[in-house]
Amino acid sequence: MAMNMMMINPINLNLNKTRNPYPNSYIQHTQSLKSSQISNTHEPNHTSFISAHSLVQQFDPNIPIQEALTPPSSWYTSTEFLSLEFDQVFFKGWQAVGCTAQVQEANSFFTGRLGNIEYVVCRDEYGELHAFHNVCRHHASLLAFGSGKGSCFTCPYHGWTYGLNGALLKATRITGIKNFNVNEFGLVPLRVAVWGPFILLNLEKGAFSQQGCDDNVGMEWLGSSSKILSTNGVDTSLSYVCRREYIIECNWKVFCDNHTDGGYHGPFVHKDLCLNLLNSLSTTVYEKVSILGQEKLDRLGYESLYAFIYPNFMVNRYGPWMDTNLILPLGPRRCKVVFDYFLEASLKDDEAFVAKGIEYNEKLQMEDFVLCQAVQRGLESPAYSRGRYVPMVEEAMHHFHCLLHQNLIK
Repeated sequence: MAMNMMMINPINLNLNKTRNPYPNSYIQHTQSLKSSQISNTHEPNHTSFISAHSLVQQFDPNIPIQEALTPPSSWYTSTEFLSLEFDQVFFKGWQAVGCTAQVQEANSFFTGRLGNIEYVVCRDEYGELHAFHNVCRHHASLLAFGSGKGSCFTCPYHGWTYGLNGALLKATRITGIKNFNVNEFGLVPLRVAVWGPFILLNLEKGAFSQQGCDDNVGMEWLGSSSKILSTNGVDTSLSYVCRREYIIECNWKVFCDNHTDGGYHGPFVHKDLCLNLLNSLSTTVYEKVSILGQEKLDRLGYESLYAFIYPNFMVNRYGPWMDTNLILPLGPRRCKVVFDYFLEASLKDDEAFVAKGIEYNEKLQMEDFVLCQAVQRGLESPAYSRGRYVPMVEEAMHHFHCLLHQNLIK
């Protein structure tokens, strides 16, 4: 059964004075790219590469958390460092990009951007899932915008048309062209897979095979936490409710740090949260995942869990609800935060319950947004270079920084 998708506009926070970087109209999209603060090159130049690597070496993951210093503030402000992160972190391995509800029906699609990679995820008329670089093979125009349904992609520039399987179906006015093989000008594929309700992409060059095996992907993406998450309610049984998106004026890692501080900020920032709940949470670290959870009395599973999936995806499962946070870098001092809400099927039609739940959760998020923007301003102050970890609660944050270092030092 197809899930009902509902888009809700975010409330006015005075946090976002810029245009949405993924708008539906072609004109808005091209305008937004001018101010996106994203480098248009995949490969950093040699000088920048050396500079970024010198910054990586300013953090030592071998020092135990009790003695360790946090990464320097330059990790959160340097354009060169962000370029290295795209190459070594985001353009390697599996990346969460959306949920299956976005392409539940045949001929549906959605688009996105990560760094300088434009992509489109779609489900063809036979129900097969595909992903491609969202770029026409003729003269590089973007093909699709936003999300929707259609039997093909037609380039808005010169009308070249592609099937949802990536094949070039029509090349207009090419009479006289020589040495042209239509089979060599289909859309460039990306590796796509599904785990639970989530859609993942692998953006590595040469990773062209299509949909992957869920079990293998789960181990590659989540490691040994895959089974733990799936047996604690992170699965396909929930109904999709809605999406909300925001642009926050902070480095993407600031938001991740906030999520991985073990609830340390809770009593000071989220006054409405139950202090007993925060005190009952414990952190468990896996290969690429950290879970902050409240265990059941019988200690078999969790009453609630808050998972951070390296490098930029969070899954929060509590009561009948689940929400996910996808953090997309837009520049060294800006990120996009995408929230997707899920709910147990028996409650999804209770409009009052849904509205109250989202309103409460959004209040917490707004408090975090204000905090993260203040942290970014502090990181840019000459008074701050690096800080310390609180070992009892910030284990997941230290783990996150060590994983980053491991990727970036290569």
